[in-house]
Amino acid sequence: MPNDADAEAESISVFDAVGGMAFFERLVDHFYDGVETDDVLAPLYPEAPDFSGARHRLTLFLAQYWGGPTTYAEERGHPKLRMRHFPFPVGPLQRDHWMLHMANAVKLSGASPEIEHTLIEYFVRAAEHLRNDTGLPISSADYRR
Repeated sequence: MPNDADAEAESISVFDAVGGMAFFERLVDHFYDGVETDDVLAPLYPEAPDFSGARHRLTLFLAQYWGGPTTYAEERGHPKLRMRHFPFPVGPLQRDHWMLHMANAVKLSGASPEIEHTLIEYFVRAAEHLRNDTGLPISSADYRR
């Protein structure tokens, strides 16, 4: 029979496991440090070269998704990720550039190997889901390098 400590460990959110909002702020900062100078991705951001709004929105979205406060939903409503990204061309090239920056951000985040794996699994699925080109939804890139 599991004890109370085992039950609590099983129910802790990723948000809490990584130390809360500060982790997601660092993760997103590392991510956008790469995006800001990326010739493929940076032009897709209407606010560029000011990425502060994008940083804010992604931080809140990820924090909420991983069990943190619901500030994203309070500010923006339902995420509707595909709809929000549809105006921008997202094909294999954009997906792969996005994933390389996010994988690097995860690596720099200081997360445990287990959390890193969990995050990368999600980001690979999410990046593929947001493709809106006419290509096949197949990813051959290995982002765990």
